[in-house]
Amino acid sequence: MEAMTESGCFPANPTEDEMKQLAKSERLAIHISNVANLLLFAAKVYASIESQSLAVIASTLDSLLDLLSGLILWFTSHAMKKPNHYRYPIGKKRMQPVGIIVFASIMATLGLQILLESCRQLIAKKGPEMEKGQEKWMITIMVTVTAVKFLLMIYCRRFKNEIVRAYAQDHLFDVVTNSIGLVTAVLALRYYWWIDPTGAIIIALYTINTWAKTVIENVWSLIGRSAPPEFLAKLTYLIWNHHEEIKHIDTVRAYTFGNHYFVEVDIVLPGDMVLNKAHDIGEDLQEKLEQLPEVERAFVHIDFEFSHRPEHKSKV
Repeated sequence: MEAMTESGCFPANPTEDEMKQLAKSERLAIHISNVANLLLFAAKVYASIESQSLAVIASTLDSLLDLLSGLILWFTSHAMKKPNHYRYPIGKKRMQPVGIIVFASIMATLGLQILLESCRQLIAKKGPEMEKGQEKWMITIMVTVTAVKFLLMIYCRRFKNEIVRAYAQDHLFDVVTNSIGLVTAVLALRYYWWIDPTGAIIIALYTINTWAKTVIENVWSLIGRSAPPEFLAKLTYLIWNHHEEIKHIDTVRAYTFGNHYFVEVDIVLPGDMVLNKAHDIGEDLQEKLEQLPEVERAFVHIDFEFSHRPEHKSKV
């Protein structure tokens, strides 16, 4: 904040070329993830047919939904690249959390379905059956799929884009579910039949828990939740040191707007200051605040005193 106060710009702001290169890399990560999901799904369908393991089938159904959720995330990413300032004056940033909520809701629904089917198999006392050759093919496919997903997770985690990071979370989820599915299927074949539906129940509970948390996190980002005190303190420091003519800071608000914040600031300037100078101070402060990576939009209100009642009231 001190460096930004002195220079007037955020020290780590990327150049336009760097931003274009980053956007290109993010699109590549999304395309690679979608192609990998399609190929790995085909491999896991074969493994499911050969093994008849409920845990492996649960993992395969997860891959099927990966394709659907990937389509949802691709659509939101594509829609955000084409802003329409007449129909969407403040942009389409909130399409990111909306897409992720739809994605997560589908995944949680899958987990509930697998949970019910696993309980049914436990009641029926039914486990997987296969020959040695089929077991070998299943192990080879599942190990390969898990390894590829692990590499994709590491690759996607390099980015800060929320959609790419949603892919990273999904790849991590697949690593966990594939590992559990493989281990429980093999143990059920060699030891006890009930290990397989038990493994599927573990996958289902993990699915529901993981994606329910993701839904809650993104819902918070859509309903205008206040920024943490540490961020408000950072804004206050930046505002107070912006210009020597600022006599008082009346209000500093920051609240979620998708994955970033909207900021509202009320500052007090001398009452006899000429309009063009007051305007320049306020506009410079707005531009400075909007350079912060967490801020989507900033609004600066200029006043000459601070003893009045709040000017904006929430409608009940």
